[in-house]
Amino acid sequence: QVQLGESGGGLVQAGGSLRLSCAVSGRAFSSYAMGWFRRAPGKEREFVAAISSSGSRTYYADSVKGRFTTSRDNAKNLAYLQMNTLKPEDTAVYYCAAVITFSSNTYYSEDSRYTYWGQGTQVTVSS
Repeated sequence: QVQLGESGGGLVQAGGSLRLSCAVSGRAFSSYAMGWFRRAPGKEREFVAAISSSGSRTYYADSVKGRFTTSRDNAKNLAYLQMNTLKPEDTAVYYCAAVITFSSNTYYSEDSRYTYWGQGTQVTVSS
């Protein structure tokens, strides 16, 4: 059973930064494309960022492009979401998700594509 665990959330002022981490259990991490999603109060879960299994390709939602960066360390089974210039509208529970891919360059923005999910970490941005 693959388990994902997010960490690094918290309370930050607008304009600040946070780095989320996602730890993935098991030996197949380098075969997983990773995605980041968020759910704000009263809203649907939305896509934030994705990274291919090799780390060579990334993709971002327009709302975070230029402010957020996703990366991964396959030797440590960790994925990251660096969030800069945070805004109050970034307040949400952030989730990481994983799916096995057969191409090292594949990534997905649709949540339905992902097999495994973390429990989420709260990010609150105060104005």
